[in-house]
Amino acid sequence: MKIIKNLLKTELNIRTEKDFPIKGIEFIDITPLLLQKKVLKEIIEKFIKELKDKNIDYIVMPEARGFLFGTAIAKELELGCIPVRKKGKLPPSTVQTQFEYEKEYGRDILELPKLVNEDYANKRFYLIDDIYATGNTMKAIKETIEKLGGKVVGEGVVINIAELNNNKKLFSLIDANEE
Repeated sequence: MKIIKNLLKTELNIRTEKDFPIKGIEFIDITPLLLQKKVLKEIIEKFIKELKDKNIDYIVMPEARGFLFGTAIAKELELGCIPVRKKGKLPPSTVQTQFEYEKEYGRDILELPKLVNEDYANKRFYLIDDIYATGNTMKAIKETIEKLGGKVVGEGVVINIAELNNNKKLFSLIDANEE
C-alpha cells in the first residue's frame, strides 16, 4: 500500500495481510492505528472538526470496524449512531430493511435498524467507516437511507483506496493506492 495523502500528524503503522479473507485479497489491518492512543485520538479529533458544523442527526456506521470510529465520534458530537449489520445480526423486530451489495470479494447483505419513535424521513445522516475501497458498502447504505426519505450529508473514512473508486466528495484522512 502506497500512501498518497495523510492528514494525520503522527506516524502511521498500518499492516496488510495477503490472501485474507480470501486468496488474492490484500486486507488492510487498522489494528495498529487503534493500538496507538495518539493516532486514535487524532483520528477522532479530525472527524469531529470535519463534522461539527454539518447539522447531522445520526452517524451511520457499517460493521464491524465502522463501529469503532462512529461511536466515539457520535459521543463527542452528542449524536445518536446507527449500526448497520450483516443479515441476521439485528433483532428481527427492529429491522427496517435489508439490502444486498457487491464487495471486492463477494456479495453481502446488510440490514438497517428501525429508528425508535421516528423514521428516516427528513433526518440527516453521515456515514463513517474505516476503509473505502470500491465504495459499494457506502453506496448501498446511502441509497437505502434515501429510499426511506433520509438525506446523507456526507461520508468519511480513515483510509480511502483512491485507485479503486472515484469519490471526490468522500472525506478521508489517508488516501492510498495498492502497489
